[in-house]
Amino acid sequence: MVKRCLPFCFFAFLLLSCGPDGDKFRLSGRLRNINQGEFLVYSPDGGFVGIDTIKVRNGRFSYEKELRNVVTLMIVFPNFAEQAVFATPGEEVEIKGDATHLREISIEGTDENEDLTELMARINKLTPPEVPGAIAQFIEENPTSIVSMYLLDKYYISSKTPDYVEAQRLAVLMLKADPDNGRLRRLKKQLDGLKSSKLQASLPVFSTTDFRGRKFNSSEMKGKVGVITTWASWNYPSTDIQRKLRRLWRKYPTSLSLVSICLDGAKKEVKQCVERDTLDWTVVWDGHLFQTPIVQQLGLYSVPAVVVVNRQGKVVARDLEPNKVEEEIEKLLK
Repeated sequence: MVKRCLPFCFFAFLLLSCGPDGDKFRLSGRLRNINQGEFLVYSPDGGFVGIDTIKVRNGRFSYEKELRNVVTLMIVFPNFAEQAVFATPGEEVEIKGDATHLREISIEGTDENEDLTELMARINKLTPPEVPGAIAQFIEENPTSIVSMYLLDKYYISSKTPDYVEAQRLAVLMLKADPDNGRLRRLKKQLDGLKSSKLQASLPVFSTTDFRGRKFNSSEMKGKVGVITTWASWNYPSTDIQRKLRRLWRKYPTSLSLVSICLDGAKKEVKQCVERDTLDWTVVWDGHLFQTPIVQQLGLYSVPAVVVVNRQGKVVARDLEPNKVEEEIEKLLK
């Protein structure tokens, strides 16, 4: 009888070990000084499309996601602060900390998350001028780590004071260590675009088609203040910028030229947002996310990204803070 059961037990074991649970990433945690609320979750490197929510009850929360490979998740807290978590299929991590001291959060469970926790603890003790050196050292010592990809973007590309030269140096080093990394190859192209549209450079010539099928050429910005942005329905700061642009568009209809590039995965979501928020200008969407040609040409690596062009066609601002967008653009319009 025992012998007859063995094949069945072995088959059941295979089912359990190869079932959907093996592809699920689990996140759990507890934060002090927060009782109830909701966190948002999105994946900047394409782990999944859209945005998820995490319910918080008595400071505790949990989240599961079926994944195919290691991806970066961004946890967005109620104050819009963000925390990176590196998600591996079949693994579980735990977040611990204090909601009033989010910079001191610890993440345990996988090497990548523990590496980031250790690095952030060290950075918190450094002076601001010392931080870039510590980040560069980590990337140089761990060129194939997904943590290094996150750090490269956060500290050298999407920073308030980006350093595209250093970013390119580090990207070349990382690509040498991991030549088959498609994301790194795309990043290298985007950095070339960032250099071509740096401050005080002339806006590169481009043409595109909006999601309604209408053609747009950069020459249409001539003599106007031009604003090119990226946005997505899952990113509140980027949709808030679109609403601010709508106010300016209505106030300066003949002096402003807008191109908004949507990085959502589904056209249905784009259409709903455009109709809901009355975005009547050029809205570009092709479903290719960060591989959209205009995104790569202009190096629009983040969401939101903002490029502002003056009436002479010079790039005069990049990646403005959302609360500064309206003010800075109106200065040019006046």
